Amino acid sequence: MNTPKVIVEKHPDGYVAYPLGLKGAVVGQGDTYEEALADVRSAIQFHIDTFGPEVFEEDDVLEAFLVESGVSV
Repeated sequence: MNTPKVIVEKHPDGYVAYPLGLKGAVVGQGDTYEEALADVRSAIQFHIDTFGPEVFEEDDVLEAFLVESGVSV
């Protein structure tokens, strides 16, 4: 069974969440962390229900890391 991992970003005007390892654009948002996570979970389920299990990428994402790029702007 595939369980997509989700990135949740905090922005000045709320939260944005998106899954890793799915084909297509799937995004959730909310005023709180919990709202964004609930929204993206709903969006993921809708995406899978609509397009089938083929939406999963070939390779599962085992882990995700957040690192500084080292690029100065």
